[in-house]
Amino acid sequence: MKAKTQIPQELIENKIYFIRGKKVMLDSDLAILYRVETKTFNRAVKRNLERFPEEFMFQLSKEEYASLRYQFGTLKRGQHSKYSSYVFTEYGVAMLSSVLSSKRSIQVNIQIIKTFVRLREIVISNHKLRLKIESMEKKYDKKFVAVFDAIRRLLDAHRKEPAKIIGFRDRKKK
Repeated sequence: MKAKTQIPQELIENKIYFIRGKKVMLDSDLAILYRVETKTFNRAVKRNLERFPEEFMFQLSKEEYASLRYQFGTLKRGQHSKYSSYVFTEYGVAMLSSVLSSKRSIQVNIQIIKTFVRLREIVISNHKLRLKIESMEKKYDKKFVAVFDAIRRLLDAHRKEPAKIIGFRDRKKK
């Protein structure tokens, strides 16, 4: 029995970004997971462009590319292509299985799709839990407000809050 390609779930989750309102993966990250050069990966995709409409794959604008490099530190100058990256949605990743047919790419695709599905399930269950708490909040009196506020803060913990300014302020500059 052959050993399956196993990539840690967290590694895949950390390679999924939220761009233009969609969860996507960069071509360079996918190429690394498939163990091929990004140039080779993109060449295979370009030979099959009819399989990748915009809801499956799109190219980042210069601003999006710069923002990714700045925000996440994933794109370092000189280490990546001079062309803007392509990004693939969950549908695009699924379509990659018809373009890349090595045993590794099939196993990696399965893991990536499972990760996208898992993330979607987490979002849905979080939403259902929020709705259930809101309906309970309406039933109970004001004594439980602190409890519901604490639960709501826990549900929102994954959202980034703006950084608080630490240090001294010049009182003259109000």
